[in-house]
Amino acid sequence: MAGGEGVEKLEDVVIRTAEKTAAGMHAAKAAIETIIFGQHKVVENTLITILCGGHALLIGVPGLAKTKLVETLGITLGLDARRIQFTPDLMPSDILGAEVLDESASGKRSFRFITGPVFAQLLMADEINRASPRTQSALLQAMQEQHVTVAGVRHDLPRPFHVLATQNPLEQEGTYPLPEAQLDRFLMEIDVEYPDREAERRILFETTGAEEVHARAAMTPDEVMAAQRLVRRLPVGESVVEAILTLVRAARPGPDGGELGKLIAWGPGPRASQALMLAVRARALIDGRLAPSIDDVLDLAEPVLKHRMALTFAARAEGRSVLDVIHQLKSRIG
Repeated sequence: MAGGEGVEKLEDVVIRTAEKTAAGMHAAKAAIETIIFGQHKVVENTLITILCGGHALLIGVPGLAKTKLVETLGITLGLDARRIQFTPDLMPSDILGAEVLDESASGKRSFRFITGPVFAQLLMADEINRASPRTQSALLQAMQEQHVTVAGVRHDLPRPFHVLATQNPLEQEGTYPLPEAQLDRFLMEIDVEYPDREAERRILFETTGAEEVHARAAMTPDEVMAAQRLVRRLPVGESVVEAILTLVRAARPGPDGGELGKLIAWGPGPRASQALMLAVRARALIDGRLAPSIDDVLDLAEPVLKHRMALTFAARAEGRSVLDVIHQLKSRIG
């Protein structure tokens, strides 16, 4: 009996914590949307990525408030936010930091590590594909390992640590596309689309007037990390787990995909399943639900899977696209 009461108490604690966290995330989302207009899906998916403890790749043309989003997220979530503009001459030390030689008054010399901009809680890597592969790899390694090593000495990155990288889908001259293995480090690829007419009308009035609206804090870094831990404790129903497995496995070449499998050159690995499992929990929490549904799997399939797949040459020649294939795979589940 005591054991049963203990379980009930634990469940009550999780429920109360989830309700409080959901209220905090709702407030954070509302605060962000007072600054970023007409990008509800982008804001939601970015918050989901952060709740999962992951990194996101934002794809969009210039002028769609990607930089403003990162700045606003930093203030709203209480995170130390920084920005790096990636250029072809950017070196790994420009991101990670470097050792400098100091000389004391007595003439004694020693090395001192000066941290680079990667030592932030929320880092915007602007136009990441403009830097050389060596520099990209330095950042992507830091993203994966949560620390950097300079001159054989390990330096841990702040917690939490999130990277929001951007790419311009149009201007590809002089760029170094991210290799597939590096793309897989991003939990989601988020498309930043043009705002609709009403949102753009609001942008015109609210950003060109005499008074400027400023972002406000809604959470602290400790609350963000507590929310990340809670996401991993939320239960996931068997039907949702099966939907995730069915979808991810069907997105690979082979028998699980059936006829569609013949169109796929390579597909998502287990990291995609892990990403989707975390993302559906985070989305449920933001919506104030204690468990994810199959609808969450369907809604998050595209941003989680599309950068982890490629079609065969024959499929591309027929005019097929990755999004088209994902839509067809989703129709089998929902």
